[in-house]
Amino acid sequence: MISRIRQVASTLCVVMVLQSTSAIVHAQTPATSSTPDAIQQVVSTGLMNNYADGQFHPERFISRAELASILVNAFGLDKRAAATQENLAEVQDVPASHWAFNNIQTVLKTGIMRGYRGNMFFPNQRVNRAEAFAIFAQAYGVYQFPDDTVAEILTPYPDAASIPTWARKSLATALNEGFVNIDAQGNIKPLQPITRGDMAYALSRYLTKQQQPGV
Repeated sequence: MISRIRQVASTLCVVMVLQSTSAIVHAQTPATSSTPDAIQQVVSTGLMNNYADGQFHPERFISRAELASILVNAFGLDKRAAATQENLAEVQDVPASHWAFNNIQTVLKTGIMRGYRGNMFFPNQRVNRAEAFAIFAQAYGVYQFPDDTVAEILTPYPDAASIPTWARKSLATALNEGFVNIDAQGNIKPLQPITRGDMAYALSRYLTKQQQPGV
């Protein structure tokens, strides 16, 4: 009988240890950018597309023109009042023949993205993660958090100090809403170029929130 009790107690201890370990592993697992489910979701909804070879290539970087097109499609920016203005934004390096001309006009008219000095947009330029998530938050709607709340949201991330000052409030919104994936150490990596996988993750989270309010 005593042997049986010891066996049961030993089994319970093992189960408790496994449950505890599982919880710790789950807590340390970072949000990832290129999960198959996220990619399938954004491709099936038409927010992003595979390449001609049928692959998504989540590791590839996103250009400003691509970001503009993704955001117009995701947030319906072309339906906003500012986008219907007849006057075109003057952009020296994006002619009417450019594949993303209309979408670039839309993000400029709505103020979601801005051009550079000399009326340049640099459509092929890579976008870093701070810029991309800040712009994503602008399209979504930036929460007007007070500075202490912004600091509270950003403080847990080891590399939060490298977030540009102008992007802090917008990035706090994106983080608060769960749109930003992080690495295994909890870093945001704000100055690294954003990848297609990163954007797929953000869009997937956004779609989930639309389908399940409160998530």
